[in-house]
Amino acid sequence: MIKKHIPNAITCGNLLCGCFAILFTSSYRLEAAFYLLVIAAVLDFFDGFTARLLKVSSPIGKDLDSLADMVTFGVLPGFIMYKMIALSILNYNLDLAIDVFSLFRIGEPQLEELSKIDITNMAVLFIAFIAFIIPVFSAIRLAKFNNDTRQSDSFIGLPTPANGLLIASLGFILMNQLHGYSGHPVNSIIFNPYFLAFLSCLLSFLLVAELPLIALKFKNFGWADNKMRFILIGLTVVILAVFQFVGIPLVIILYILLSIVNNIFFKKKV
Repeated sequence: MIKKHIPNAITCGNLLCGCFAILFTSSYRLEAAFYLLVIAAVLDFFDGFTARLLKVSSPIGKDLDSLADMVTFGVLPGFIMYKMIALSILNYNLDLAIDVFSLFRIGEPQLEELSKIDITNMAVLFIAFIAFIIPVFSAIRLAKFNNDTRQSDSFIGLPTPANGLLIASLGFILMNQLHGYSGHPVNSIIFNPYFLAFLSCLLSFLLVAELPLIALKFKNFGWADNKMRFILIGLTVVILAVFQFVGIPLVIILYILLSIVNNIFFKKKV
């Protein structure tokens, strides 16, 4: 039957978005990467939803979903974070960042240009590589998810799509500030290489932390079983309407906070 292949086709769309987004990220087109990751996140939601709706769930579909997620929400966010740290190290000099980092020719090109922006210790350039702990912990998180029976109605640890959206939205914000589209100068506190390196470590920890989070899996649409999901969706719409793309990091923070509230007041202990 054709219908049994529909969810897997949607999953493959997720994977293709991740591949194209990595290609765009390689040339610092982080805005395009962000849009593709958003599309991939929508596809990631609907592949499982479609499989349940058509009653065609399968072990192959589950494995394919994890493999696609590893590329789109594991490798891609690590690559985006790498590019952001690289750019912040080089004082947001985009041309120099492309020259120094794109082909991993650390220290080789235009050393006189590096000296002009006060990079006297070449080792600082290697801070950017800490971003690649994100794909490592994403792989661990996905492997745990596939083998953890507790995660049918909630997630244990930050889901990789939420982590990917947070990182990609930061990349989107950085490029908009860098090009002056947002009307704001680059935020040197958030887009500081040391803060971004710390954020990489923090998000990697949250991916595998024993922290129950709300899963957006609707088995029905009743209020009693889905009140926190509906609240999250409603507040997300309001935040995005008010703050637009800048609100995406706020949505992820809201997601974590509402999950904590849900665990304390509403979730029954298993």
